[in-house]
Amino acid sequence: MVDSDERDPDAGEAEPQPHVDHGPAEPDIDDLLANLDSLSDTVDDPREREKVKQTISLVERMPGRSVLTERITKYTSRDLAESFVGAVLFALPLLVEGGVFEIAAWFAATTVRGVPVLLFVHVGFVLAAVAGLLYFADFRQITIRHPIFGLIPRRYAGVLLVSLTTSAVMLLFWGRLHEGDPTAAERAGRIAVVWAAAAFGAGLGDILPGESQGEDLGKFDLDIGDDD
Repeated sequence: MVDSDERDPDAGEAEPQPHVDHGPAEPDIDDLLANLDSLSDTVDDPREREKVKQTISLVERMPGRSVLTERITKYTSRDLAESFVGAVLFALPLLVEGGVFEIAAWFAATTVRGVPVLLFVHVGFVLAAVAGLLYFADFRQITIRHPIFGLIPRRYAGVLLVSLTTSAVMLLFWGRLHEGDPTAAERAGRIAVVWAAAAFGAGLGDILPGESQGEDLGKFDLDIGDDD
């Protein structure tokens, strides 16, 4: 038996082993691609980053993996164009519909202490419905990468802004925004009504064709605290 006083003075305590995250219990190809996506964001060397992208492309082209076509990771300029086309197609029928004026007038007339509450409720409905369409309706598996300010998904913001701009410009261009000398609240209501349809069209136009080709639009340099 070795006396406690005769212990090797150089023998220190065993270093604790770092915790290793083994990921999900039943990993699949999507988990592999998600890890490769994360890895590509952390690699600084352009050549190494290109190798990771080549590996991702190789995995996505594996035979028998047609399910991967349902997965969308990039957000490109083509996605913006597809959103615009979808917004136009869904907004066009409402531009000649007189019911838009009636709904807008109802929004403007229903107020609480001068605030058009129904108009704000309608805007909230559009925001929630678009989020549900993109991320919860399971048309496509959409990966959120590089959200604006670390919070707002780029695709979500793009669909909303493209559809809102399209609605306002088309109403103005077709002479429907100021027809009948409406109040400011009624004009906002007209845009909001058309925007509801245009937003659905923009979302469907973006995601239904699947992932677009081309370069990812990037981070827009809006990620606070991220210098990469």
